[in-house]
Amino acid sequence: MYRFLLTRQWLITMLIALLLIPATIKLGFWQLHRHEARVARNELIGKALTDPPVPYDALSSTPGFAVPKDLTWRAVTATGEYDPAHEFVVRKRTDSNGSIGYFVVTPLKLSDGKGTVLVNRGWVASGDGATQYPPVPAAPAGEVALTGRMRADETYGASGIKDRSGLPDRQFNLINTEEQAKESGTALLGGYLELAATTPAPADQPQLIPEPNHSDIGPHMAYAIQWWLFTAMIPVGVWVLARREAKDRAKQTGEAETLAEPVPA
Repeated sequence: MYRFLLTRQWLITMLIALLLIPATIKLGFWQLHRHEARVARNELIGKALTDPPVPYDALSSTPGFAVPKDLTWRAVTATGEYDPAHEFVVRKRTDSNGSIGYFVVTPLKLSDGKGTVLVNRGWVASGDGATQYPPVPAAPAGEVALTGRMRADETYGASGIKDRSGLPDRQFNLINTEEQAKESGTALLGGYLELAATTPAPADQPQLIPEPNHSDIGPHMAYAIQWWLFTAMIPVGVWVLARREAKDRAKQTGEAETLAEPVPA
């Protein structure tokens, strides 16, 4: 009844099914690992944001310091005076609504004399054109106390941003302390501070960057379950097709035998 399974067509079908099963299982585990990584990232960010703030230079005390993952988003404080002469903007950055503009980055000379920190003061809209420096609220004068989040230097390799030369004056593609140290001749502590609050509060300032969303786990677990359900459906589907063809062949054989029977005289 099932001898048709040995035909070329069915052997190819079953071979494809056998190849699909391990592939879909692997895809399911891939999505599971992405889910686990997302959950671990959210937990890390949540812990970093809720831990008591510490002075920035207690974590990054030297130029070139590479901020590790467990310190990224760490709540930090800094006290000092802004250096508006070396302020710059970072191109093609979006606000919470997806509008394209600039990040405003201003160096802060720490009051304890331990160095200078880049501070991302927030987002501003584009001005008259990409070649013009955008309208930027002035950095507060005098000594200020900041709270914010520690961030690692951006790099072309990690960000996927292309390294483009010939940009307008004081416009850059990345927030990178090594690049800015060469540009300004100032020794900068590694990483940078993403501003959350300023004391005393300025009358006008760029749009502050909101905290990262660390509650959304994404759809990866649902995708993993879908792949594994599809895995289970493959042999079931082959069995259903085989049963259907077996019934069709049996029906065709019965009809052929009926037609072949002699008609009584």
